[in-house]
Amino acid sequence: MFSLATKLSTTRPSSSLIRSWSTKLHHQFNPNPVALQIIDYAFSLSRSHKSDESYAQGLLVLEQCESNQHDVNSKGFVLLAISTLLSERGNFGGAIEKLNRFNELNVSCFPLRVAATEALAGLHLELEEDDTSSVIADACLNDLDAVKPELGDVFGLLDARVRALKGLIELTRGNVDSSRTCFEGVQNNLGAGNGALSYAEFLHATRDFSTAKQLYENVIKHIPESKDYSDPYNLAAGNMAREDILMAATCALGQLESHMGNFDDAEKILTQALTTTEERFGPHHPKMGIILTCIALMFRHKARTERSSSLMVQEGLYRRALELLKAPQLETEVQHARVHGKDIIALARGGYAETLCVQQNRKAVGEQMKIWAEAAWKNQRLSLSEALDISSNPSSKIPIIDARISRAF
Repeated sequence: MFSLATKLSTTRPSSSLIRSWSTKLHHQFNPNPVALQIIDYAFSLSRSHKSDESYAQGLLVLEQCESNQHDVNSKGFVLLAISTLLSERGNFGGAIEKLNRFNELNVSCFPLRVAATEALAGLHLELEEDDTSSVIADACLNDLDAVKPELGDVFGLLDARVRALKGLIELTRGNVDSSRTCFEGVQNNLGAGNGALSYAEFLHATRDFSTAKQLYENVIKHIPESKDYSDPYNLAAGNMAREDILMAATCALGQLESHMGNFDDAEKILTQALTTTEERFGPHHPKMGIILTCIALMFRHKARTERSSSLMVQEGLYRRALELLKAPQLETEVQHARVHGKDIIALARGGYAETLCVQQNRKAVGEQMKIWAEAAWKNQRLSLSEALDISSNPSSKIPIIDARISRAF
């Protein structure tokens, strides 16, 4: 492993250091306190019943708030909040439209602009539009370079956040070496948010399990319990919101424990991730299917490692995950299947297929499911069989599911 992961002190920032980062970033942004109260109310209203009606009411409150803001920073701040609620309901087009409107405002506060960049690039990643995400991140890096003298110490913090976003994009594309280059030299400025989580996933993918575990735990520990929407360092939108970071970090830590063979810990942590996801999105949201897929894969890895059987448990988990993920019918050709989270569905179907193929009377369906899954799997770093057959061999590749962007890499 390369030098940026050699010292634990460089990857485990203290609480005081995280507060210092937040303070440095906060000086550029003084949000309208009334807008903060309205955002908090709108989020609580929307999530109270997690229904179309409750979200419509919350969005109406935020849209009225946005129309009453005269300062571009405050207006952009509210647009970030609107995009978060839209993305929660799966309205990615609407969320992206709001973030594009944010960019048209020429917001002067760069912490807000970086938060919007994370949000916009994250949503395009979830839609598998990786090239667009990369262009968005590059544009933000260029904007930061143009005002580097004006930003002073804050530049390093913001630059690190965007470079970590680039690292995530490259990792999603299967370009591990390019991802390494993005993270190199910025680890001290990643804090405990999206950047740190993306870096931890990189370390996880490259089998630096011990450092990745410490980073995951650090992210979970330092995600603020209070809904402090006024802090630009913690502020993000879309699938990069504070709650999504916590959910994704918990899910990733559970996967890591499974990859290390600590199955009891993995089951406990992934169960907590499932609970957190249900509280955040409700019991029928596709994100629930992502966590259930991770749990099913954990049971599969455990059964193979311990030479035991849990076919019924796995089958039930895969079946429910595919229902929640709204997987298309097997008769639907992959190229015609416009479906969200296709690589997660491919993993779930690939694992499910194996549970069926060992049953003689269901083998034909299993083979059909396997063919569909292999056609749907487009990962450039590892094949579907490699993603399913996790090995203790230090040179073998392992899959990671990122619950923020609903992608596997």
